[in-house]
Amino acid sequence: MIEVRQIHKRFGQQEVLKGVSLQVAAGEVVCLIGPSGSGKSTVLRCINGLETYEAGEILIEGERVDSKSATIHQLRTHVGMVFQRFNLFPHRNVLENVMEGPIYVNKVDPATGRKEALTLLEKVGLAERWEAYPNQLSGGQQQRVAIARALAMKPRAILFDEPTSALDPELVGEVLAVMRTLANDGMTMIVVTHEMGFARDVADRVCFLHSGIIIEEGPAKQVLGAPQHARTQDFLRRVLGQ
Repeated sequence: MIEVRQIHKRFGQQEVLKGVSLQVAAGEVVCLIGPSGSGKSTVLRCINGLETYEAGEILIEGERVDSKSATIHQLRTHVGMVFQRFNLFPHRNVLENVMEGPIYVNKVDPATGRKEALTLLEKVGLAERWEAYPNQLSGGQQQRVAIARALAMKPRAILFDEPTSALDPELVGEVLAVMRTLANDGMTMIVVTHEMGFARDVADRVCFLHSGIIIEEGPAKQVLGAPQHARTQDFLRRVLGQ
């Protein structure tokens, strides 16, 4: 479904991605792990057309991702994104946040949009808070609304950019539980995360990035349980305290 071929990306003089390649099949969950600054989030932003890339190619279901293309907005509706900082509209309540995309972008009938939004809020455990505004919710609740908002566009895949890193530790579990449900439902997902337990339990594959390159890739239990590369071993030792 998603194919990344040797992409290179610079910010000024700094080369952030140095030839990253990645293939993600429909229904697959792939976790990107690695130290801060290794290029994980940049990969996601290039896939979604939020960042340009200087060389290489990204294809979504065979269609090239090009931020200057006339079809980029349509392509973005096929690939949802959940950010670290929620990015909810503060002046709209929970229901309106979820309804907005389908009604204004996909031109869904408002009554249908409302019904579907309430169903999605039920799915993420927040149907009873539909009238609340973002500032009345915990961080975990806001992130679950953000996931419902991404799902409302009926994407074929969802990209998660460190979705739990801005949350208090006791709120992480409620967001990961929703993501586990999505994985079990067959949603194609690429997840940038530091939650190694989630990656071990849910991911089909794990890719370890270091200095803009994927240096180790394989089944989650293999990469996290018996990493081959010395840098992966060192990273996991630090993260897991082993």
